[in-house]
Amino acid sequence: MRVIAGRARRLRLLTPPGMDTRPTTDRTKETLFNILQPQIGGARFLDLFSGSGAIGIEALSRGAAFAVFVEKDRAAVECIKKNLAFTRLGEGGKILRQDVMGALRGLEGGEAFDLIFMDPPYGRRLEEQVLRYLAQSSLLAEDGAVIVEASLETSFDYVEELGFTVQKKKEYKTNMHVWIIRGDQDDDSRISGEL
Repeated sequence: MRVIAGRARRLRLLTPPGMDTRPTTDRTKETLFNILQPQIGGARFLDLFSGSGAIGIEALSRGAAFAVFVEKDRAAVECIKKNLAFTRLGEGGKILRQDVMGALRGLEGGEAFDLIFMDPPYGRRLEEQVLRYLAQSSLLAEDGAVIVEASLETSFDYVEELGFTVQKKKEYKTNMHVWIIRGDQDDDSRISGEL
């Protein structure tokens, strides 16, 4: 696994030992960031269920102003620390070693995030818990987006009742990325990268 583009391009990243995390493949990550690229420059990025930190590090490498990594697993947090140090992107990152819901409550009242990415364990409806929280929160910037990495079977049929819209969906062989924004689906100005 490596950084695809930007200041830390081609640098290899460590992954946590064991099978508790599912690192996003380089090819999937490249597709994701090709779509996100217009929004990355200067963005505040929140990486939930961070694992190795590869997604937030990619965002920093490509010009995000700041990234917060939320991960509760001790080995994964150590991995993020080492990856930030190795890529020399540590000054733009902050690591919170705690569960996601606790971290969200702790971040409340601070500056909003332009992009919130999450890759929760599949099949536990954790993405729904986070989205329900964000619907009532000030953490997502008004013109921001939430990107969820989820299994192909994951349903997002509840998001409209929360005031969100699924704007884009990109399916891969075994999983997908889903872009969720506030308001109407017709507003394509926020996510303009090509699928």
